Amino acid sequence: MAKRKPTIQEVARLAKVGIGTVSRVLNNHPSVRAETRARVEWAIEELAYTPNPHARRIAGGRSYTISVLLPVLATDFYNRLIEGIEETLAPQRYDLALFPLLSRSRLERYLDGRLLAYQADGLLVASCDLTELFAQHRLPTERPVVLVDTWSPVYDSVYCDNSLGGALAGRYLARFPGPITAIVIEEEIDRLLGHTVFSERLAGFQGALAELGRPFGPEFLYVTHLSVEGGQLGLQRFLEHFGTPLNIFAGADLIARGVVEEARRQGLVVGRDVRVLGYDDHPWAQELQLSSLRQPIEEMGAQATRLLLERIRGHAGPPRRIRFEPELVIRGSTEG
Repeated sequence: MAKRKPTIQEVARLAKVGIGTVSRVLNNHPSVRAETRARVEWAIEELAYTPNPHARRIAGGRSYTISVLLPVLATDFYNRLIEGIEETLAPQRYDLALFPLLSRSRLERYLDGRLLAYQADGLLVASCDLTELFAQHRLPTERPVVLVDTWSPVYDSVYCDNSLGGALAGRYLARFPGPITAIVIEEEIDRLLGHTVFSERLAGFQGALAELGRPFGPEFLYVTHLSVEGGQLGLQRFLEHFGTPLNIFAGADLIARGVVEEARRQGLVVGRDVRVLGYDDHPWAQELQLSSLRQPIEEMGAQATRLLLERIRGHAGPPRRIRFEPELVIRGSTEG
């Protein structure tokens, strides 16, 4: 026979407070005194009490769930972004629901405001400005919405300046001898979602090279999918066309990893024969000795979550924008 779950009434009795006080602690209400909050949290842990989200919705008009709409799931970037979101939500006792936009048909489903994703207390939309798909550039919901890894004129936004990152890459690689090339990621879903991250990086890169008088035609560009293989194929193409030395701006660290692996397979010295600069600075970039443009990915997720929670709690000001700047991190892949 299944063990009966403890009730909120039992938590209140053990903590010697009213049910309303327990509810305020669960909802992280600021009016609860620290010693009372500690006593309630102790009782919750002692009884292994888990709040019922449906009961909480009935009692307070909230689901205590945040929906996150994002292009894909299985990438280092989104794993880190979600980590930043979850770490910020956990102390507030909110749950997280993920809704990947993996295809045109799935995207079209989210045009319907009756879907489960819109029943949460608020929405985080990652890396794409879906507002272009709707009238008045607003999603089909009255719930608060915050964009992360992109920006919108009608919603709060948290993003890293990708154009600046591309410009930093161009100025840095222009100091070395040899042609300057770029590997750019392009996915079909990006076009559907208005995902402009990679095109912004390329625009900043090309702009910086133009200011320095460095040529950059189609032969200096390789377009591929986000994968290690994409980096391997890009290097093969550039070596056939230009030989060495070669300088490559990879649109993401995963692409740069492929460049490094292929260069070593061909017996080339990374950092001398082939220089490669990634983007994101994932934790494994240090071990690979990969130069990269660091994004504060976890902090972007955390900041977007804080803005959303403020909206859920009643903030009614105009759209806010938090802009981060990428940081150039130099390692052996460009100065080996």
